[in-house]
Amino acid sequence: MRSLLAVVAATLLLSACGTTEAPVAQEAAAPSGSASASAAQITLTDARGKQITLDKPATRVVGLEWGEVELLVTLGVQPVGVADVKGYGTWVTAAPLDPSVKDIGNRQEPSVDSIAALQPDLVVMESDDSGLITQLEKIAPVIVAKGSDASANIERMRDDLTLIATAVGKTDVATKVLADFDTALADGKAKIAASGSAGQKFMMADGWKDGSKISIRPFGKGSLVSDVAEQLGLANAWTGEVDKVWGLGSTDVEGMTAVKDENLRFFYSASDGIDVFADLAANPLWKSLSFVKQDRVTKLPDGIWTFGGPLSSRQFADALVKAYTG
Repeated sequence: MRSLLAVVAATLLLSACGTTEAPVAQEAAAPSGSASASAAQITLTDARGKQITLDKPATRVVGLEWGEVELLVTLGVQPVGVADVKGYGTWVTAAPLDPSVKDIGNRQEPSVDSIAALQPDLVVMESDDSGLITQLEKIAPVIVAKGSDASANIERMRDDLTLIATAVGKTDVATKVLADFDTALADGKAKIAASGSAGQKFMMADGWKDGSKISIRPFGKGSLVSDVAEQLGLANAWTGEVDKVWGLGSTDVEGMTAVKDENLRFFYSASDGIDVFADLAANPLWKSLSFVKQDRVTKLPDGIWTFGGPLSSRQFADALVKAYTG
């Protein structure tokens, strides 16, 4: 009754001033509780083509793959749980985890019970394991990111970042991160061009040892790091077969003899301390390669995740720019 009298009084007052619309419009526009809740909902479509609706931006997020975990941290969201926390700390230095983050098992077989105990409001992953997804969806909404696409990996990375940013209410942060990424690549390209290295060949690989056998995994055209290097104005020297998702090939030391460009620079990663390329120092075939003879082999700084997001990709770009201009 008191509110009604106040409205009537205000109406009479405004009528004397020549208007009666404002108080009535304000009363009609007042949002209801249900309308407010509806406005806070987030609806998005993940890499499966599945539509997911969240009641509000997620804050308690579990990440099962390091690429998506890096994206979360980049956006300012520390996950409550991550698969293989120790491994992440070894391979991903661009976006460090808070010590409070809980380990929920390995990336291939995360502990569903450990995830449930954290009471997440979102799980982010990139697996197509339908059985695991079904279990996790009983705990919390699940978003599946693409993770890699050798037909357009930088664009895929942008899409994954935007997808996750939408889920956690950080699209403004994502926009700035991507703008900074573009600026960094443009600056790096200009530096490489100024050094006279534009168009030069590079090769990136990692390797592992099984007994006395050394296997080499080249990052071919379509891999994320290859796309980054090409944005810098460089050309990938590896022309062998690669898979359609990751852009990765497979060879051995003998297979490397097919890479003959005299100006080639070779890059590799060994963040876990297992440096198979250093072990090849006495191998005659390895020693015969032009980039080895010319001392154009560069081990990347530890902790650059070659399957990561904009921050890891910027670390990789910086390492290439330093090698070609330093």
